[in-house]
Amino acid sequence: MDMITLFLIAVGLSMDAFAVSVCKGLATPKYKFKYSLICGAWFGGFQALMPTLGYLLGVNFKSYITAFDHWIAFILLAIIGFNMIKESLSDDEEGADPSFAPKTMLVLAVATAIDALAVGVTFAFLDVNIVEAVIFIGMCTFIISAAGVKIGSVFGTKYKSKAELAGGIILIILGIKILIEHLMG
Repeated sequence: MDMITLFLIAVGLSMDAFAVSVCKGLATPKYKFKYSLICGAWFGGFQALMPTLGYLLGVNFKSYITAFDHWIAFILLAIIGFNMIKESLSDDEEGADPSFAPKTMLVLAVATAIDALAVGVTFAFLDVNIVEAVIFIGMCTFIISAAGVKIGSVFGTKYKSKAELAGGIILIILGIKILIEHLMG
């Protein structure tokens, strides 16, 4: 997998974490740099952990499904992407919790990284260097989430739905790209 594709996957996966980080920044009465670091660490860490777990699961089942692995990658990325688009178009406004306590952040980090688990399974089928991929995804999500807190404190929720929409579109396009490459190659 080339670096551009990996970068687009990392950005797409980090959009949920970005949206939550923006909400955290919005809910925080006074911005502090440590809030950006907390969000970045939690979200970046879980965005790296979940694809690792997915990859380990995928590797164990790879020999059974290599004939249609590209379809699995396409379907998983499409489902994740469509769900992100659906969330971006939803009128539901979640109440923002200003807490950065570990209990709160753990729940948010797991919730925003579930889709990364499925992407990790996809990585196993595509023979991706998982160490490089998860470090890159984790770092990208760290930076985007840390910035999201600051952006939220300045701009509010104006960009939340646009970020989710963009992330969903990116993941669907990547799923289509993977499918076309395997069908044509």
